[in-house]
Amino acid sequence: METHQVDFKTLKNKVGIDDIAFSLGYQVNRRAGIGRYVEMVLPDGRGGHKDAIVISHPGNKALQTYFRRNDSSNGDVINFIMENGNSFGIRTNNKWDLVAKVMSKYANEPVPETRPDYYVNHYSGRSFDASRYKVEPLKGHETSMQYIFDQRSLSKETVDRFSPFLVRLQDCHYSKPYWNLAFPYRKAGSETAEGYEIRGSKGFKMKAAGTNSSTAAWIVDFSDKQNPKEIKNVYFAESAFDIMAFYQANRVRLEHDLDKSVFVSIGGAFSGGQISGITAHYPNARLVDCFDNDIPGRVYGMKMAAVGEGIDFKDLKIVEDGNHIKVAFKGQVATLDGNKATLTDLDSIIHFSKHRYGVEKAPSAFKDWNDVVMNKPFSPILTPSKYERDENLRANRGQKI
Repeated sequence: METHQVDFKTLKNKVGIDDIAFSLGYQVNRRAGIGRYVEMVLPDGRGGHKDAIVISHPGNKALQTYFRRNDSSNGDVINFIMENGNSFGIRTNNKWDLVAKVMSKYANEPVPETRPDYYVNHYSGRSFDASRYKVEPLKGHETSMQYIFDQRSLSKETVDRFSPFLVRLQDCHYSKPYWNLAFPYRKAGSETAEGYEIRGSKGFKMKAAGTNSSTAAWIVDFSDKQNPKEIKNVYFAESAFDIMAFYQANRVRLEHDLDKSVFVSIGGAFSGGQISGITAHYPNARLVDCFDNDIPGRVYGMKMAAVGEGIDFKDLKIVEDGNHIKVAFKGQVATLDGNKATLTDLDSIIHFSKHRYGVEKAPSAFKDWNDVVMNKPFSPILTPSKYERDENLRANRGQKI
């Protein structure tokens, strides 16, 4: 069996120790202070705590490490997941498989299901076999799948708007197949499905075996499709839920030009072939960066613009470097702030000329648009509370407040 190579570096940019700790019931100990380090404790229900960890770099998930004051253990997010392996409800004999599944879940990226045949079929390089799946339009069956959208705070109105581009699907490979929600992957201008991103109960998510993620994507085109040159805006996000949430959060404004708008999910991993096919089909459209509000998401937005400009990635390097993004182009090298850099910074280096571009990322307190509609900010540990500010003033002034 071929082994799937998980990009743990990219996942660590999206999933911090604090995310995992919060999911396990840990709470921020604000009395310990919030700064370069933050302490999180696991309450024991009796006013005390069962465990306490100290996390470094609370504002940068990729650099986060943890330790305990008694030096009993320490490490990064991977070590912390392994240490709590029995707490996630995932059955596997492979510790790296466990880590991949946990991190992918919190990064909101599809992962293969634990059954061995999914592993074989999804990663053996086999082409997509449409006959394996029973597919029905979601339209008319929205109620049966609404529970999945409810988990993401996506409204019935949003689901109704996007339902013509959604299906429900059964994998006939199994004797008792379940109906799951599916997002068909197609090339721009084509009606032929070349795979599916699949979502189901209990957080289940994967891509159908052999899905074309290189040149196909989930493309929602609200126009009459007669003249793609009239499309004004193509909005790109990393996941289907993110782009639906972007619409929901900005619905009033977007409805004005909905018949000249296209919404795209690239499925969690950037491919130049996806972007180039879409930009070629909609040659006059403004390309809008709605990718995640983190360093990988900023890199995706820059790569989107580079593809739109027809630049070969042999000539352009855009890479993450700790808290920074390094750009190298035609002998020019620039180091950008990974938490603030936008397409404007890239334009000063490669000088856009072929397309118009836009940036509509989630507000800075949120990782992505789905977190906006779920009201789930990056992390509550980054903002000191009034209690902590008062405590700090007491310590500094030596008086009561």
